[in-house]
Amino acid sequence: MSYILIAGVVVLVVVAYMLGKRSTNDHVNSCVDKHKPKVVSTVNIEDLSDATAFCRCWKSGKFPYCDGSHNKHNKGCGDNVGPLLLNRRS
Repeated sequence: MSYILIAGVVVLVVVAYMLGKRSTNDHVNSCVDKHKPKVVSTVNIEDLSDATAFCRCWKSGKFPYCDGSHNKHNKGCGDNVGPLLLNRRS
């Protein structure tokens, strides 16, 4: 029984240590409108084509639209992020 208690304490200490090592500067957005306190993009539905892809990786040069930059990001770090696709119903 004491081994279980010791193992539990060790797990809690390791988890607390790992959480403490996380950087507070791990920003998702590295380049889009950094001068603004919050990035908010508005697109009127009337302006959308039949299919529109919106960026979710914050790496697109055409933000808020997707330009495929997530492919390089995914290959570089093993992530699986992709665009938000909006399709107009016929």
